[in-house]
Amino acid sequence: MGPSHEARGEGARRASHDLVAIGRVGVDLYPLQHGVTLDEVRSFEKFLGGSAANVAVAAARHGRRCALVSATADDAFGRYVHRELLQLGVDDAYVQTVVGGPPTPVTFCEVFPPDHFPIWFYRYPIAPDLLITAESIPLQAIRETEVYWATVTGLSQEPSREAHFTAWRERGRRPLTILDLDHRPTLWPRPEEAPGLVRRALEHVTIAVGNVDECEVATGERDPERAAAALLDAGLELAVVKLGPRGVLAVTPEATVRVAPFPVQVVNGLGAGDAFGGALVHGLLAGWDLERVVHFASVAGAIVAGRLECSTAMPTTAEVSALLSDVAVAEWAG
Repeated sequence: MGPSHEARGEGARRASHDLVAIGRVGVDLYPLQHGVTLDEVRSFEKFLGGSAANVAVAAARHGRRCALVSATADDAFGRYVHRELLQLGVDDAYVQTVVGGPPTPVTFCEVFPPDHFPIWFYRYPIAPDLLITAESIPLQAIRETEVYWATVTGLSQEPSREAHFTAWRERGRRPLTILDLDHRPTLWPRPEEAPGLVRRALEHVTIAVGNVDECEVATGERDPERAAAALLDAGLELAVVKLGPRGVLAVTPEATVRVAPFPVQVVNGLGAGDAFGGALVHGLLAGWDLERVVHFASVAGAIVAGRLECSTAMPTTAEVSALLSDVAVAEWAG
């Protein structure tokens, strides 16, 4: 017998959200010994993890009303995920419990600052968050939320793939429909399917965010400017290309913004992109100009890169403001 689903459903809460994110959730087990390989690590600390969950937490830290669409197993780690989401300010009403299926996934990493953080996803052959179905997702919440955030990993397997396209069709390419190009080839049974599916997804969204490798998967272009142009040619309103040590490129049909990286003593770079995403959501909802939004998001990402964990490391608006003041833009974070 296949797994069954239990959820509190769309009727459980009708309050509107600033952000609804859909995608990965699980547990991060990060090493407390750095500069050694996983087999030499003696102890770990447990944190809420998963890209979509982290983005929702990051936006919640800026005072935004956030909900996550995902799933866990009916196990101890699943109970931990639900508890941590609520503790960190994210509505878990749409996080289903999959009964009789795979366990809630865990993720391990190694920490070799400043730029080497190997990561292992224990979510084989599938994880609960990829078992969400078109019938189980909260279509009204997705339709009505101000920002809808999805990730490419959700397209990697069925039934999650069809659930994602169903959600996008329901939303109807409303503004602030964001696709995180977050591409983890090891999570795709058939990695060669990714480019075509991502390009189909681009037809339904208005904003895309990704690094150079991810933009190449989406567009076939590795040059940042050409990749951004290709994303706009697909009908998007904003393309954000993260350039690592070279900063961030953000392009709309009317403007191009380049922001240099904010200097930081890197501890673990794995959560920086999710912190950037949550801060990006906050700035877009605030109606800031593009340069202000990208500066704010870049500093938020830098703060998390200087910390071990991801979800609980997400900064508040005040923390980002304090660093922004060092570069003479403190008034942006008000």
